[in-house]
Amino acid sequence: MVSQKVVIKNPTGLHLRPAGILCKEAMQFKSLITFTFKDGTANAKSVLSVLGACVKCGDEVEFVCEGEDEEMALKSLVAIIESGLGE
Repeated sequence: MVSQKVVIKNPTGLHLRPAGILCKEAMQFKSLITFTFKDGTANAKSVLSVLGACVKCGDEVEFVCEGEDEEMALKSLVAIIESGLGE
């Protein structure tokens, strides 16, 4: 299991379009990928779960990846978040 904290940079937070981009990226990996925010945990492979977390710009989330490709998954997700999720 690997984990890393990352700050959401895109100005609108994780609304529908960036949530979809995040989920699409997460689904490329076999690992279980979740993130924790405030008191909850969200499945990074589920758009509804990501939207339900209500993550805004400047919020810090912690990604947790567990599985055979966990390190590659974590690097990829952190990179896509830091690039602004297409915004």
